[in-house]
Amino acid sequence: MGAGRAVAAVLSAVLLAGSGWGWYLGQVADATVNRTDAIPNEGNEGDGEAMNLLLAGNDSRSDLTEEQLAELNAGTDSGVNTDTMILVHVPADGSGASFVSFPRDSYVEIPGHGEDKLNAAYSYGYHGVEDSASESERQAAGAQLLVQTISRLSGLEIDHYAEVDLLGFFNLTSVVGGVEVNLCEAVDDSFYSGAVFPAGKQTISGADALKFVRQRHGLPRVDIDRIVRQQVFIAGVLRKMLSDEVLLDLGKQRELVQAAADSLTVDENLDLLQLAEQMQSVTAEAIEFRTIPIVNPDGRDEEGRSIVELDDVETLHTFFAELSAEPEESAPEGGAPEPADPSEVSVAVFNGSGISGLAASARDELETGGFTVASAGNAASSDLERTEIRHAAGDEALAAGLAAVVPGAVVTVADDATPGTVQLVLGSDFNGIGQAPDAESPAAPAAGDEARTAADTGCIY
Repeated sequence: MGAGRAVAAVLSAVLLAGSGWGWYLGQVADATVNRTDAIPNEGNEGDGEAMNLLLAGNDSRSDLTEEQLAELNAGTDSGVNTDTMILVHVPADGSGASFVSFPRDSYVEIPGHGEDKLNAAYSYGYHGVEDSASESERQAAGAQLLVQTISRLSGLEIDHYAEVDLLGFFNLTSVVGGVEVNLCEAVDDSFYSGAVFPAGKQTISGADALKFVRQRHGLPRVDIDRIVRQQVFIAGVLRKMLSDEVLLDLGKQRELVQAAADSLTVDENLDLLQLAEQMQSVTAEAIEFRTIPIVNPDGRDEEGRSIVELDDVETLHTFFAELSAEPEESAPEGGAPEPADPSEVSVAVFNGSGISGLAASARDELETGGFTVASAGNAASSDLERTEIRHAAGDEALAAGLAAVVPGAVVTVADDATPGTVQLVLGSDFNGIGQAPDAESPAAPAAGDEARTAADTGCIY
């Protein structure tokens, strides 16, 4: 079950922000969205003013007809397991967002039920209520136990919950009109997910989108690579929703909001318009995708079942604490700094790509572009894959000025950087000043907490 279906629905709320038209769309969404009592009163602890939203993809096929099951290659009903779980963290200032994926087979402590796979938490809650409970009460119990499990695992308080099923995802991706993805190699998983795609960039939607985000068989790292597919699809949805094709089409906006509201089940207190307003200034570059730290993706439990072994609780809590930490006081107010003019930026170029002469070439191009190059030489390592821009704290504007002409570079604060001079460390993806990285380069693996952004369009396996 692909995470894109849940995220696409929530991200469409971005379109609600703004004018009277936004207010109208907000009324449409609130009037039709499904609600559930998903946030428990106990077992959900944490603090801070940031917002944490748990996205869940419900793998139930109970509402699908035989024709729909065949079209979506969805097989038979697998019950009420949630095979996709993503924790979305939005800082209080709305400057960005982090999407952290949890493998469905993560072996975790489920409150009141001992250790089991994470995707069993919802099912335990759903089936743990009295026989006389209504369907809505069962769904609420399932959501609450999943929230409690994720809260204990992350050390964070979960503020909101959103869930969508297979049919909802199909409808949403059809309305979006297609999302561009990029595969390093052709795939043929016709027996399981039905995913059959050529290599390279392509636009997918509807049933093909569902097959894309469900594939795990035939991939090098199985479920880990399926998570990468989910994250790539989410990024594509976000880029599509921020494009002129959607933002300038009021009819498309209403269609998207209506489809999202019809497909979503959210907690009782989630205000879609408020969420949209909190996220409306977020750019693709500020949306980060991570995977919870893993120590063994191919473990086995006492019954011999395949499980994913996560890092220890202390490490996980530290990971999420750093993820949710508020920006340092030195960070400029109002989000990203205004890029400095090239004439104000001094650059030290280091060649870490292993390609002879690349530093000299970059130096010449930078000087032609108006930058001052303080030095050019080799980096300590010659096998760097991603190009990096490193700068001292307080030099964010200088780094932004350089980043504007080095698309795809990773920008970081470095303790050893000289104040006033930005370091450009060239990786093997560097194609020249003003040129994006090679689109056919494989994306960084997501075997743990490695990050990618919604702006990344490199190919994946």
